[in-house]
Amino acid sequence: MDKIFFSKKLAYSYAFDGGIAELNEADGSLIISLPYQAAFGGGERFNTLNLKGQTINIAIEEKFCEQGDKSYCPMPFFLTDSGFGLYAADLRTMSFTFNEESIVINGINYGTELVLFSGPPRAVISEYMSLFGTPALPPDWAFLPWISAHRWNTQEKAELQLLLLKQYDFPAGVMVLEAWSDEATFYIFNDAQYDVREDGAFKYEDFSFPENARWPDPKAMIEKIHAAGLRVILWQCPVFKLLSPDENQNAQNDLDRKTASARGLCVKLADGNPYEIPAGNWFAGSMIPDFTNPETVNEWFLRRQYLLDIGVDGFKTDGGEFIYRDDLRFHDGRDGAEMKNGYSQSYVKAYTDFVTDKRVLFSRSGFAGQHMLPILWAGDQLSTFSELRAQLKAGLSASMSGIIFWGFDIGGFAGPLPSRDLYLRATQMACFCPIMQWHSEPIGGQFKELLATNENDNERSPWNIASKASDALLLSRLRFYHKLREKLVPYLSSQAKKCAALNRPLIYPLFYAYPADQDALLIDDQFMLGDDYLVAPILTENTAGRSVYLPEGKWKNYFGNEEYAGNQTIFISDEWHIPVFERQV
Repeated sequence: MDKIFFSKKLAYSYAFDGGIAELNEADGSLIISLPYQAAFGGGERFNTLNLKGQTINIAIEEKFCEQGDKSYCPMPFFLTDSGFGLYAADLRTMSFTFNEESIVINGINYGTELVLFSGPPRAVISEYMSLFGTPALPPDWAFLPWISAHRWNTQEKAELQLLLLKQYDFPAGVMVLEAWSDEATFYIFNDAQYDVREDGAFKYEDFSFPENARWPDPKAMIEKIHAAGLRVILWQCPVFKLLSPDENQNAQNDLDRKTASARGLCVKLADGNPYEIPAGNWFAGSMIPDFTNPETVNEWFLRRQYLLDIGVDGFKTDGGEFIYRDDLRFHDGRDGAEMKNGYSQSYVKAYTDFVTDKRVLFSRSGFAGQHMLPILWAGDQLSTFSELRAQLKAGLSASMSGIIFWGFDIGGFAGPLPSRDLYLRATQMACFCPIMQWHSEPIGGQFKELLATNENDNERSPWNIASKASDALLLSRLRFYHKLREKLVPYLSSQAKKCAALNRPLIYPLFYAYPADQDALLIDDQFMLGDDYLVAPILTENTAGRSVYLPEGKWKNYFGNEEYAGNQTIFISDEWHIPVFERQV
């Protein structure tokens, strides 16, 4: 590992093992000339695993579905098959262009530290991760199936899921509740009655809940969910929300906004006034908390401590992509140009410290060093096979960027319900990913004019999908994979501990484990889970089999007894399962 600083003196011509870095004085770009066939990393990427031939922007961008070349979690880091890696230690946006025999970095700033790596992918990724610190390790219960639907907007609907899990005989370990709060403060349950208070330091006993409230007894509900063997995750978004005239006005939210503005708890414009999210964006007009300010952190979590006190097990930390101006001012002296990518770090890091390692976070946005924060999820996708293929690329590119714990929404999140085949194939793939979750958007859809949900029914529970397909066999197949996931938890837990100790991903493309195997280099539709399992998802509609490349060694069909020698491509046809192979010692 070498460290240099980007400057005219050092970057004009810097030779390293296998190549040379040169400054293009005309435009200030850094040109790295080296031989390579493939490059990986760059953060979570939905459109490609191999970066060669691509230009990637190192900028956090929020995009509802079909992300293409945009990323919720970019990273200024890459490695090549020729044994070279680079990390540009800068929060500001830049771009990387991967040409045939060179890699060009544009937008890099003089004074930026460049860390150069050499070696096989295991070594490069481990050294890169070590720059930041120890990976966050989720508790074992996080490896059980997660269940979620935005339509669960009452205690009755949430508790019903416990009966349905039992009725249909499906295991689960986590319930995510998105529509629990007043949609104003994001820390008070809907319909709760209370006296407004400036410090926001509520105790649970400060609230009363009418019998006809949407959440008549949240504490008892959480205890009931815990007794059923599940944990409770609540949705969050980092805003002091501006309520529209057609929303129910909220006195506590009004007071919180006034307090944040008066005490400087929010991100500011250059003139010192509060920054508001520009029109045309999610939560337009809202102010956002400045988590670089210790007072903001204290006040923000003072309002949420009672949620932990009543047993909440973590948060779904959505958003974090709200920095749209370079001239913003933060408490620690940084500006909007740096915090375009740095804001999500400050946001999720504050929550990570708050919940401690006994609970979890499920976050959408991130940046370099994301492995120090609990779990990344792939955000919003449509229910299509093209999006399933994009989700796999996102998970594998994230893994090659040092992210250990990652998941996606089974069968997609938005639009018309997934087909029975898509939902089955997505469930099978998710069974072998770090996090296994099904979820669905609000009733009617976030963009219902464009993506109408049929029959006002968008729940993506296994039993609802099977019911809509009138397919009892489908329900049995889905149940099989949920129960298989339950059986895999001890393996996932042991592998997760090893990954956290050794700075390595939990799922990864074949190249990571077999860097000398040219046949494995460009494969982007298979992956390894831990040390032992090779997984080949079915990624096209109504397909009963596929070709699978087996690297060196001996492999056993996980769902049969056939054994195969490595270094060959075989065709597996199975009406029930996706191809999965177990490495033989």
